[in-house]
Amino acid sequence: MQDQHARGGLSATALGVLCGIAASICWAIGFVAAKHGIAGGLTPPDLAFHRFVWTGILVIPLVARAGLSDLGGLGWFRGLIILLLAGPPQALLNYTGLTLAPLGHGAVIQPGSAALGGLLLAFLVLREPLTRARIIGVVAILLGLMVLAGEAIAAIRGGAISGDLMFCMAGLTWATFTICLRGWRTSGLLAAQVVGVLSLVIYVPVYSLVFGFEHMIAAGLTENLIQVVAQGGFAGLLALYLFARAVTALGAGRASMFPALVPPMTMLIGFLAIGEIPTIPQLVGLAIVVVGFRFALKP
Repeated sequence: MQDQHARGGLSATALGVLCGIAASICWAIGFVAAKHGIAGGLTPPDLAFHRFVWTGILVIPLVARAGLSDLGGLGWFRGLIILLLAGPPQALLNYTGLTLAPLGHGAVIQPGSAALGGLLLAFLVLREPLTRARIIGVVAILLGLMVLAGEAIAAIRGGAISGDLMFCMAGLTWATFTICLRGWRTSGLLAAQVVGVLSLVIYVPVYSLVFGFEHMIAAGLTENLIQVVAQGGFAGLLALYLFARAVTALGAGRASMFPALVPPMTMLIGFLAIGEIPTIPQLVGLAIVVVGFRFALKP
């Protein structure tokens, strides 16, 4: 009986790890595509539109079946909180940061803030144990992120500092979302559906009245289709659902470590997509992050 329980636990852990890694890859795709979109003339509100609105259209039937009156049992109050923490406001912080600071800043600072904030909030709010292995993992991850950020820190000036602060705020916001998911025992699928539908209901009127479609039209069909797939498909619904599954399987503390994989994933995708070759410090930082990740996943 004990062996069966252990095997079941191992299976759940493996599923959580795979979902967390896949979510990190989706976020990395979103980072690279967002920088590409900004260079192509899209604005942060345009990117947020692509990330959430198309998803909302797709999941309306699912939420309607579960009950629109109370958002499938989640409730409007909790739904609005999740919208603020993991919806357009959080995405706008990231995208606006990319207009002020280099891609490498966002790929390092936002996930690092999410990892550290998630672990500490899980310890303080949910009373998840802060084991020695997790502490070692956090220290190693932060050290690796510092190595990755070393070249960028030397170049910080002007608006880049504001961009870095936005990345930090986005990471802490995501960490709070992680704690809410775990504390409310909200399923990943429901969270993704609620964010999509509320974004469609609330963000579309705001976008239409305040920002308009001029930049989106000027960017052309190809660029917009890239963002529909990258932001709406990968970095939006799919990443949110996969990460929520990781939180359910592993706990908020350990799941909060997965955003720390975004920097190396971003480097890899950046190399494959646009031919950026990682530097020696970046490769050293990648190795340290992987070691820290291994410790952070230990019970």
